[in-house]
Amino acid sequence: MDCCSHCHTFTRRQWMWRSALTSLGAVLAGGIQPRGSTAAAQTAESANAALEVLRKSISVDAHTHGGTSGITSQAPPNDDLAKGMRAGSLAVACLADVPDAPVLGRNAAGVLTALRTPEPDQLYKYHLERLAWVDEMVAHHGLRRALSAADLEAAHAAGQPAIVGDVEGLDFLEGKLERLEQAHQRGVRHVQLVHYTPNDIGDFQTGIVTHHGLTSYGGEVIRACHRLGFVCDVAHATEEMVKHAVKVATRPLLLSHTALSGSRAMGATPLVARQISPDHARAIAETGGAIGIWHFFGSLEKYVDGLKEMIDLVGIDHVCIGTDQQQVNPGAVQDYAQWVQLVAAMLRGGLSPDEAGKIAGGNYMRIFRTAVG
Repeated sequence: MDCCSHCHTFTRRQWMWRSALTSLGAVLAGGIQPRGSTAAAQTAESANAALEVLRKSISVDAHTHGGTSGITSQAPPNDDLAKGMRAGSLAVACLADVPDAPVLGRNAAGVLTALRTPEPDQLYKYHLERLAWVDEMVAHHGLRRALSAADLEAAHAAGQPAIVGDVEGLDFLEGKLERLEQAHQRGVRHVQLVHYTPNDIGDFQTGIVTHHGLTSYGGEVIRACHRLGFVCDVAHATEEMVKHAVKVATRPLLLSHTALSGSRAMGATPLVARQISPDHARAIAETGGAIGIWHFFGSLEKYVDGLKEMIDLVGIDHVCIGTDQQQVNPGAVQDYAQWVQLVAAMLRGGLSPDEAGKIAGGNYMRIFRTAVG
């Protein structure tokens, strides 16, 4: 019967969330009296519970460009990122430089792509300029740079916003692995292999397949990431490339910003080519890694639904947050002052405080400790 068929497709975790939401509904309906009887009191309780989660665990946005005045904007170094992180109690932002930005633009179909082949060293020089921008942010604008897990723990204990230096796309290497070592020396601890510009590492989701996965040079890059101490991020990589990378990797892999293919929580989206299949997600989880969910949802509640879609597939230990917060694309976390509200939405959505802590940063921290130390 239809009823039984529906029951077979209802996962244990979905049942747990439904039970938690039913209990919350009883509270709000008056069956159980919460502390305080007004909606404002209930909202305050939710926010207080979220703050307690953020006090106990180091929260991380695993992929961000820092908003409208961030690293991909033309704004000079400023206090905006630190102020927003403080307002929302976000501990760590993985602040992503985009080396191929000078050659990116929209094609006739409106798809972001490399419009021209970069000149030799063009992307490398731009990458160095962005690293200098980050240096200025750390020196004068209220951010602490983290080079190790101990740095992140110390910053969290001090209540000081921290950044993990991140690079979205290793196109600036141009075959020169020594540039990866230079990036490490400059404070970068998180690197993404491919972006929107063809390189010698592997294929990216929105491009023409030329390598049919990870190249032998790409394998060398992953091994160098492990040796030097980087979080290795395979966001934007094709499923075939990811499955090859899994065979090379000896540390957990991160896929920092995406959503499940066909996500009901997202609905119709122009980002469908950047969503990932269940097998793609499971390949990351099998390395001990995690999948970051971006913030391109209609509301915080829909965002939590997107998190839960991925949790149902790969488990609570393999999902994190990578908003991809930037200057133009709207999303559910436009300002880091909303970070507390996001955690509160997770709790209202049926996640326990421990589960919310894992999603909000604990899972990324596990990967960071293993990869970086």
